[in-house]
Amino acid sequence: MKHQFFTLLVILSLGLSGCKSTTSLTTAKTDLSLNTKQLVKANSKQTAQFKTLSAKVKANYSEGDNSKTVSINLRLEKDKTIWLNGPFSAARLLVTPEQVSFYNKLDNTYFEGDFSLLSEFLGTDLDFEKLQNVLLGEAIFGLQEADYISSINEEAYLVQPKQQNPLFELFYIIHPAYFKVVSQQLSQPQDERLLEIDYLKYQTVNHQILPEHIKINAVEGREETIIELEYKSVSLNEKLNFPFKIPSGFEAIELK
Repeated sequence: MKHQFFTLLVILSLGLSGCKSTTSLTTAKTDLSLNTKQLVKANSKQTAQFKTLSAKVKANYSEGDNSKTVSINLRLEKDKTIWLNGPFSAARLLVTPEQVSFYNKLDNTYFEGDFSLLSEFLGTDLDFEKLQNVLLGEAIFGLQEADYISSINEEAYLVQPKQQNPLFELFYIIHPAYFKVVSQQLSQPQDERLLEIDYLKYQTVNHQILPEHIKINAVEGREETIIELEYKSVSLNEKLNFPFKIPSGFEAIELK
């Protein structure tokens, strides 16, 4: 099941790296003096503003002794559509606020449904907004200063809810220079589950700060899944289409 949905999992850890319109993100002077309200405001100012995004991604997936590397085309219309296309269009994924759709020509299967599949795998409720936040280096659950507290940890800001959810613990680490999330950690100790998304490198693309290299680590019990992604090109605000049609004769994947 997990290998069947490798492409689905990739969208949780995408980084955005550059083409000719991209420059490296220079490290500005750090500022560790902000209170929580100031920090949330600084983070909000760095939210990327664009209509569409397209990129090519080199994705490496590993679980135990199994590993796989694929190249994927990504297209995103902000707040509306996430589209992924695998090599030779063998697998394709379309995500909207209402639905997750996927087909795989390698085994003639498809899936159409809500976000329960991804939620089940990662052990927390997901929706389109949360997935988009992860793609763009934003806090997965959003930040509101009234609900969070911050402290200094290892020369960065550590942000957590004033009162942790009884079902899971949530932590964000925010860079003290450009105020983007550099790590998101969601754990369920009772179920031995951990989801950690590390933004290893950021860069600017057309004056927007976006991730360049992301690593996702999903642990459940003794099983660990790691996905690393490298983006070879990215462009913003081009006119895009999102073709998707499930081929006839494919067998529906039933969730259990």
